[in-house]
Amino acid sequence: HCGDPKRVQLTEEHQCESSICSGSSEIKSRAVVKYCAAPPPTSYALLQEKTDLKLPPANWLRENPQLGSAGTTILGSSSKSKPFSSFGMAYEFIDCIGDDVDVVSDSENIKKLLKIPYSKSHLSMAVHRVGRTLLLDELDIQELFMRSSQTGDWTWLKEFYQRLIDQKWQRKKKSKEHWYQKAILSKFLYYSINGDGAAEPQSDGLNEGEEDSGADEFSSSWPTAFTSTSNAEESEAPKQGLRNDFVRNIMWTFEDIHMLVGSNMPIFGGGRYPAVSLRLRDNNKPINILTGIDYWLDNLMCNVPELVMCFHVNGIVQKYEMIKTEDIPHLENSTFSTRVVKDIAQNVLSFLKSNCTKEGHTYWLFKASGSDIVKLYDLTTLCEEAEEEKYQNPFTLPVAVLLYKVASNLMLNARQNRKHYGTIRTLLLNCVKLLHQDRHPQIIASAHYMLSELFQLDEPLEEDGGESLRAGGSEDSYSDEDREEEEEEDLTEDSDDDGSYSNCSSPQDDSKAVAVIRSVGELSVPEKYRSTHQIRPSCAFPVSQDKEERCRLVLSYVLKGLKAVDGSIKKESDLPAADPNTPIPLKYEDRSATGACATEKGISLLLERAGPLQGEPKHTTRSGMIPGSWQHHMKLKLFFKASKAYYVLSDAATNLLKYGRALRYIKLSLQCYDAYCSVSGTLHPHVLLFHSQCLSLCGDIQLMLAQNANNRAAYLEEYSYQTKEDQEILHSLHRESSCQAFSMATDLAMDPEYQLFVSSKCYEAAYELLVSEPLKDLTSDQLSQVLKRLGNIRNEMGVYYMNQAAAMQAEKEVKKSVSAAEQEMWKKSFGFFEKGMKDFEAIGDSTNTALLLCNTGRLMRICAQAHCNLSGDEGRGEFSPEEALYYNKAIDYYLQAMKALASREKHSAVWDSVNWELSTTYFTLATLLQDYAPVSRKAQEQIEREVTEAMMKSLKYCDLQTDSARQPLYQYRAATIHHRLASMYHSCFRNQVGDEHLRKQHRSLAELHYSKAVSLFLSLKDAPCELLRTLLERVAFAEFTMAGQNSSTAKLKSLTGAIEIMTETRHAFQLIHKELQEEQTEVTNGPMAGLNLQEVMKLIGVFEPSFSFLLLQVIKLMTTAKRKPSNKDDELLKTYKNVYSKLLRAEKNAPLVSRVELYVELLQQLMQRTGSDDTGTRKP
Repeated sequence: HCGDPKRVQLTEEHQCESSICSGSSEIKSRAVVKYCAAPPPTSYALLQEKTDLKLPPANWLRENPQLGSAGTTILGSSSKSKPFSSFGMAYEFIDCIGDDVDVVSDSENIKKLLKIPYSKSHLSMAVHRVGRTLLLDELDIQELFMRSSQTGDWTWLKEFYQRLIDQKWQRKKKSKEHWYQKAILSKFLYYSINGDGAAEPQSDGLNEGEEDSGADEFSSSWPTAFTSTSNAEESEAPKQGLRNDFVRNIMWTFEDIHMLVGSNMPIFGGGRYPAVSLRLRDNNKPINILTGIDYWLDNLMCNVPELVMCFHVNGIVQKYEMIKTEDIPHLENSTFSTRVVKDIAQNVLSFLKSNCTKEGHTYWLFKASGSDIVKLYDLTTLCEEAEEEKYQNPFTLPVAVLLYKVASNLMLNARQNRKHYGTIRTLLLNCVKLLHQDRHPQIIASAHYMLSELFQLDEPLEEDGGESLRAGGSEDSYSDEDREEEEEEDLTEDSDDDGSYSNCSSPQDDSKAVAVIRSVGELSVPEKYRSTHQIRPSCAFPVSQDKEERCRLVLSYVLKGLKAVDGSIKKESDLPAADPNTPIPLKYEDRSATGACATEKGISLLLERAGPLQGEPKHTTRSGMIPGSWQHHMKLKLFFKASKAYYVLSDAATNLLKYGRALRYIKLSLQCYDAYCSVSGTLHPHVLLFHSQCLSLCGDIQLMLAQNANNRAAYLEEYSYQTKEDQEILHSLHRESSCQAFSMATDLAMDPEYQLFVSSKCYEAAYELLVSEPLKDLTSDQLSQVLKRLGNIRNEMGVYYMNQAAAMQAEKEVKKSVSAAEQEMWKKSFGFFEKGMKDFEAIGDSTNTALLLCNTGRLMRICAQAHCNLSGDEGRGEFSPEEALYYNKAIDYYLQAMKALASREKHSAVWDSVNWELSTTYFTLATLLQDYAPVSRKAQEQIEREVTEAMMKSLKYCDLQTDSARQPLYQYRAATIHHRLASMYHSCFRNQVGDEHLRKQHRSLAELHYSKAVSLFLSLKDAPCELLRTLLERVAFAEFTMAGQNSSTAKLKSLTGAIEIMTETRHAFQLIHKELQEEQTEVTNGPMAGLNLQEVMKLIGVFEPSFSFLLLQVIKLMTTAKRKPSNKDDELLKTYKNVYSKLLRAEKNAPLVSRVELYVELLQQLMQRTGSDDTGTRKP
């Protein structure tokens, strides 16, 4: 019919179930009208008896919605099926294809199939498989050969047909009787329309040349665009003949078979039912079984409960008769079993499903006129064997487009239901296999993009991901398209007990046929054929847990898509002629060579590229691509997908610590992004967001490269490696862009300082993006991540410059005044620490803020060390005010760090670290004040007060309670502090003249600190020298006290006390002895770092005379004592004399070990006599 009627979707689907009884059994049939182009049925006009149907009515052949295409074609309601009618329906009801529906076809084709056993006429149909759906179309072989004689296509099929099937084929012309019958049916239908308007009378006769109109209509309906390249949308690629031209589309369920059928049968109202079908019968010709089945199936499919039959003789109306649909199988002369028709339907479907297994192949179901044998051929395979181009098959494109559309449709729901992934992949791979890249680049590029989209790169696979993705095909779904060798596989034939596929009489014939039905009679046998085409678990989506493998797959699809797009763009002469096999050179930057100016320029470029672009590009791109074209849209998608895949690869390489490889991948990712910017007019927020992630990752990688400078050779090797695929993708990128915008950020530099600088600039660019207008409301999580990284890189840079300053200090031969270079380093370091603190404060990260304050404190200490005074050759001079200033600043920063943390619970490791540094700074300050007292500037008392204050503060932060690795260090420090304070008070006590009260105070403080120092040193196992020195100082203190005493009793008491203190050195000597012995056994390992022998010798030099002096004094006092000695005193005196004589007789040049052994022995002897174990001054 002329013009395409506006298709209306029914607001309420007209659906109704009817059960047709046939004897004792029942047939289930249900029809749901999906779309209808006709208005609701109106009553038919009852024609007067004797109406002459040979005369045309006034409204004849006018377009009428009631009749649809049935009226406007001379051919009437059974007009010839168009060769692609099923595809038109499939495109329109894409949701049903592949899964829900078994068959899509014109109702005429279904009727032909179900009449096979009853009919002698020939049958020729094209069959295509999409998932579990079969598409059936009439393949008029004679029309095809007429066409092929004009175009030269399909000559191989013509030869094959003539050789094997019908040696003498020729065009059979339709008889005049045929056209006469068609014409009066058409006129009858027009007469039956109620309320027809007046119309110009029509000529009486028919044009005798009408015979060819069928051929004309047929040839014009073949798609015209099969060989031409079209830039139209894919959906429009096959233009003509692929529309859904049926008046109505019905979802028909016949028993358990689901069919989507197209029907043009006119339906009228009237009679006892809301809908009837009208039929015209010649009264002289009885109804035969074929006509009966036709009428019955038409009414079932369209859910029409009644048939109105008008009988005529030579075109003159005689009478009307009404027949219920369920009574049609019992009409006289046309009785048939509905159960048998059902069996035929099930057998035909099973036969086709078992044998039409390859998606994308065109199968040909053929029965010659008068023959009982039905054969199925695979035309695609025959075409390949004939070495013809597969594109000569006119079905190739519609099938490919259908596969693509089904995949696209599934893709829309795939995100919710990943079990479709395997199916989608199979559909797309089959689609791509059918098409030629030069002819259909758009579908090929789109299919490859969709294939790449199946691999979700930015989300982790769920734990049961494997399960859900592998639940691929249901029964009758897809053959194994994963395997390329599938074409070579022999498909197993269905064979039942009767051997229904046994060979026919012609052996050569069978060698070409995929399957054969030996006799049409077999189709009436219930369940003679069963569909045994079990689907292999092929639809399983290849789930790789390996990220790298998934990305590589994605990139391979992206590359194929890019090649298809590039191939379709007109080649421009001014394109850079790059060879995809030549590696793109990678630059290595050396900062000293490029200079800071070039670097800054690179940074501004970086930020410029990072910002959002405005407006669509107006001109063709570098490769000659027109903005807005399909190539343009496709390239944007492919570039972005590639950028994402390289980003994921880079991230994975970073996690594996392969920083050279990671930098290469992020470089490729940013090059893809650069090309994307070159062809994109506007950058959407999600694109900018992804870009900030790329820059952030690039910053991470540059930072890691700076921190791992010792592996530079390995990283360089990884960075320089390139796969062929990467080169080809780069080649495609270079068609659109030079891809240099981010080269500064992604070059492998040789200088750690420059790498840190680049890293910080990458983070800054990422930050600028996230706070830019398009993103500022979207990115709180990502913003805090980038701020954290910014804070971190600024800390790294601060530490880098701080270490540089410390190294400069260490390298100075003679410490002169502070150099300008050092000060520059301090400034830089301090500046970065300050910025970093602001970043961490912005996200409320108190732990990292504390760490940066701690590092700033360390910087202040380095500044203090640089300011120490040197006076000539004798070493350093007095403690300078500058040093004091910087130490106090350091303390200030440490205290701020403590305040930021608030409590140890927040982050114990950082708290402990700050605590230690604070204690150390106070200790250093006090030690320097004590050892290099600024006596020229301050009074001794003031210095002593400051030292005491600093020491006590240091002591306050000595954490002796917490069990940690630092505990022994804290104990040692606390002991040292007590020892130093005791020494200081000892010294004050000696030098103090006059103020007796102050002297007493100093004396008691010295005693207190000595006892605490001894107690702490005793608890340590590795400080014997310190313990010995403290005890010897304490003995000297006791001796000094004794010197001022006059009474011999007081003196004796002091001496005994001093000896008791001296006996405590036994513990120190035991430790020294143990270490000396270990040293002797481990001579082979070189000297141990544990013991300072020089120090030991020095201390023994003090110990021996002091010990012998004490013994001598005590012996003298005890012998000259006036009162009578007790027995105990006698024993004690004997011991003292014995020890003293042994000490005097000791060999002065004896080895150190034996001397120490002697001391231990003598001290042990004394301890037993004096009972000083119980003094309580040391821990047992």
